[in-house]
Amino acid sequence: MSENNAIDIDFLKTWIGKERVRQDDLSPFKAQALAAALDRQSSLQAGDVLPPAWQWLYFVDTPLASETGVDGHPKTGGFLPPAPLPRRMWAAGKFEVSRPLIIGKSAEQTSTIKSVDLKSGKSGTLLFVTVEHNTRQDGELCLSEQQNIVYRDMPTAAAPLPAGEAAALDADWQKEITPDPVLLFRYSALTYNGHRIHYDRDYAVNTEFYPALVVHGPLLATLLAELVAQNIPQAQMETFQFRAQRPSFDIDKFTVCGKRDGNSLSLWTRSHDGFIGMTAQVQLREEK
Repeated sequence: MSENNAIDIDFLKTWIGKERVRQDDLSPFKAQALAAALDRQSSLQAGDVLPPAWQWLYFVDTPLASETGVDGHPKTGGFLPPAPLPRRMWAAGKFEVSRPLIIGKSAEQTSTIKSVDLKSGKSGTLLFVTVEHNTRQDGELCLSEQQNIVYRDMPTAAAPLPAGEAAALDADWQKEITPDPVLLFRYSALTYNGHRIHYDRDYAVNTEFYPALVVHGPLLATLLAELVAQNIPQAQMETFQFRAQRPSFDIDKFTVCGKRDGNSLSLWTRSHDGFIGMTAQVQLREEK
């Protein structure tokens, strides 16, 4: 299934424009539980602003056991197109905050398949699916987001990590993170992310041929957003855009880093051996 001509891209493109609408009460419990997992000292309550990147706690997929794939992900073919490539990753994303989401207040999210594209890369055939999520409270748009999902073939043997790009050392702020299995399990549970690479070491190592448990891409992005909150607590994010470049694993510490240039922020993770794992760009809202 790795050849482009074996994939009916025209059929998969018929999913473009498909919509799904979901409701969520933005329960304080989830925000409080993530705060505890991240060792945040301040408690979040109903009526408080939901921190940026914490929206991924909500509007989660809850497939039946019979509708769950062997990797722990929901089977495709419902809202998402039936991708014939089995390995799925959240490769990149961006969101724009029009107004803050409020914890404990009902919200509605409309999701739309925006694009489905087939490409060939160094690792073989890649299928890219872009999903747009628009989240509203009281009928007003609060958050507009694009999620970039990539599908590819399952590996048949262990392979070296992609060539790394050296991470900058001139950060204005940085914090070392220990991605232990407890943190990964808690984040998986809170986001109802069943992908076994994040908590099932045997599956991660022996089926997908990773060297250890994989740190979630959204968790890395959340930790970068938290670095901003810790160092510029009064700042309000207007846009946040991130891209995964190299995976991080639970066997090694990594560092979240940030540098400010006016209202523009550059963020990145630096692995234990000095390479970039994820990059992010943030635009802060102008102070009035």
